[in-house]
Amino acid sequence: MEAMPRPRPPYLHRTETRHGKVAWYFWRRPGPKIRIRGEYGSPEFLAAYEAARAQGASPAPVRRKEATNSLAWLIERHRDSGAWAGLSAATKRQRENIYRRVVEKAGAVPFAEITRSQIVETRDKTSDRPSAANNFLQAMRKLFKWAVEAGHMDADPTEGVTTVSRPKTGGFRQWTEDEIQQFEARWPIGTRERLALAVLLYTGLRRGDAVRLGKQHIRNGMIEIVTEKTATPVVIPVLPVLQDVIDRSPTGDLVLIARLDGRPRTKESFGTWFKEACKAAGVPDGSAHGLRKAGATRAAEAGATVHELNAIFGWSGSQMASLYTEKANRARLAKGAMGKLAANKK
Repeated sequence: MEAMPRPRPPYLHRTETRHGKVAWYFWRRPGPKIRIRGEYGSPEFLAAYEAARAQGASPAPVRRKEATNSLAWLIERHRDSGAWAGLSAATKRQRENIYRRVVEKAGAVPFAEITRSQIVETRDKTSDRPSAANNFLQAMRKLFKWAVEAGHMDADPTEGVTTVSRPKTGGFRQWTEDEIQQFEARWPIGTRERLALAVLLYTGLRRGDAVRLGKQHIRNGMIEIVTEKTATPVVIPVLPVLQDVIDRSPTGDLVLIARLDGRPRTKESFGTWFKEACKAAGVPDGSAHGLRKAGATRAAEAGATVHELNAIFGWSGSQMASLYTEKANRARLAKGAMGKLAANKK
């Protein structure tokens, strides 16, 4: 098989049919989608791609509302760029939503007229929701940085604009061991809810990866999956407790955590469904990410190193893993110190 070039060739899109099969299309918006037949990377596939590319080689017509100096036009060109192609699927979905709202409100505005003060004003409209404000700023920063590099603009209006400070809340609340036992009592092995808890707790996967996990990712007792958020390959052993739950639970053909009809869930619908399961178990503020924290804490308290935690949870560097190892080390040191205090009292 001939290897496909990396990054993925321009305008090549991957989709899954409702039967779970992978299909490839050449699609240069707003032109038609052209199906690419053959096994991915094979000579037949490459020939079909080149033919489709030749067929769609003429420049895509500019929509009337997207004049060549408009913000909407600039966003469309950005979405055809290599910078966009290199983003993860999750990041693309997030920014698609942001750019869609931007186009709805200011798509006809000439992009060269966008000012720093306008960026700040729009950011501040959602300053009560720091994540939304910062996601907007990040999306526009990437857009204008690319526009400058591509020669469409002389200056980046987001330069010098700072992010909104997030309140130090600690993020999603970590589950307690009592809450985990409470959930397990409400949802016994054999329910989809218990399967979801086991996958989240014993793999450390984010919900976007947990809903994609299927038996095809498990070989020789190991889970091998590339994370959606960071495109990091992770290899995780399947613990006996998790394997037991999988073996005794209903699953889909392509995913473990499936709907009643066996179809995959989106991470958004999963979040809503799992929240209801948490409420029914008496853990109303339970979350998938809170279970990820609980899993990391368990691993750190069992002696996992920074590198081991990175390997399990798909982190890079040492900052995130160190939070858990340092907390676990403090707990061990505190227990030892209290023992010494008790000894001195004697």
